[in-house]
Amino acid sequence: MTRGFIKMTMGLGLMALAAQQLQAEQNNCAPRDVVLERLSDKYGESRRGIGLVQQGSVMEVFASDTTGTWTITVTLPNGMTCLVASGQSYETLAEAAPAQGKDA
Repeated sequence: MTRGFIKMTMGLGLMALAAQQLQAEQNNCAPRDVVLERLSDKYGESRRGIGLVQQGSVMEVFASDTTGTWTITVTLPNGMTCLVASGQSYETLAEAAPAQGKDA
């Protein structure tokens, strides 16, 4: 794995942990299939990353190379998916990890 990807994943994981406080009744939550269809149809986004967070929830990163949009979601154990963050100018990075024993 590249260092940049690891840093991004860790940062996204921290944001997902903070999102654990979201309740499914909020306006930014819907059944997972509804959210995925909307991200695909409206923004052309597909899943780029996934990780487990506390209490059985799943954090996912969706993005589109075409539109440059990105979205972070957390799916709760009850099947509701909540939008955590979204933005523009998504880029896929392929950075080499620094040599062992060297500071970044």
